[in-house]
Amino acid sequence: MSECKVNHSHDDVKNKFESQATFLPDELTSLFKSFFEKEHTQDILNQVFHLLKKYDLASDEEKSGRNNQMYLILR
Repeated sequence: MSECKVNHSHDDVKNKFESQATFLPDELTSLFKSFFEKEHTQDILNQVFHLLKKYDLASDEEKSGRNNQMYLILR
């Protein structure tokens, strides 16, 4: 993933999650509920946004890698 210079807000991340939620594993979807109830650093928000970005278009191998990264962040 390339470095992005845009800082994404909590709402940006939530909107991106909502647009990709149907493509995510159920286990991840449930972890996002508690994620959105907390405050997070800008770095974490940016990371999660970019893991969700175009998730639906990613290959199965790339999705697996993204899922692993999201599990680490969301737990």
